[in-house]
Amino acid sequence: MADTLDDTAVADRLRALPAWSRAGDEIRREVKAPSFLEGIAVVDEVARAAEDADHHPDIDIRWRTLTFALSTHSAGGLTGKDFDLAAVIDRIAGAHGAQ
Repeated sequence: MADTLDDTAVADRLRALPAWSRAGDEIRREVKAPSFLEGIAVVDEVARAAEDADHHPDIDIRWRTLTFALSTHSAGGLTGKDFDLAAVIDRIAGAHGAQ
């Protein structure tokens, strides 16, 4: 099980991920895809990366708007896994023209 990060470490890691914000024991990001199908392509690619990492985000799909939420439930808070996957989601979203 991964160790949870303290508030200082979370703040430090968030500085490298400016599109993400903390909401309690999770980090969240909303992206807008250029089209519904492009948004689904983002979700599909994120799902594959999450499966490879064995760390799965909560994903809400509202037409072209995708909301990702990350927390390491097994650890009871935020861990490095959350920030690592957040960086991957940022790369995937950018590659699909999502903002």
